[in-house]
Amino acid sequence: MNFRKGQGREDPEINLIAFIDVLLVILIFLMVSTSYSKFTALQITLPTADAEKAMERPFEINVIVDAQGRYAINNTRVAVQNPEALAAELTAAAAASGKTNVDPVVIIAAEATATHQTVINVLEAARIAGYSKVTFAAQTSGKK
Repeated sequence: MNFRKGQGREDPEINLIAFIDVLLVILIFLMVSTSYSKFTALQITLPTADAEKAMERPFEINVIVDAQGRYAINNTRVAVQNPEALAAELTAAAAASGKTNVDPVVIIAAEATATHQTVINVLEAARIAGYSKVTFAAQTSGKK
């Protein structure tokens, strides 16, 4: 029995205001309960340094090793294959600079495809020449 005459069925409506209120309450709850502090596994106190930057750049000897096993010292190609001859070239490069009383930093810039032995030869040559400060040059990959 239909007691309502002349009235058709109405489409149901969704009340969006109540829905938005509930979402805002959830958002506020998440914002308040979220912790933005950084957690660390170890609580450490790092040392501080009060030293000034060095005004003078250290004396450097650049050794370049390419993929074919050739060497260049301070952008001058040298034709050596054993560590003893390379040590003599390192000593000659230090003497040519006129800074014989300063222990130079030997910077090894080896190509990515250079053999391991050619790099070890440079390390051995630096040891034979008596240079204890050795470092390797690398380039950044450019990815961030």
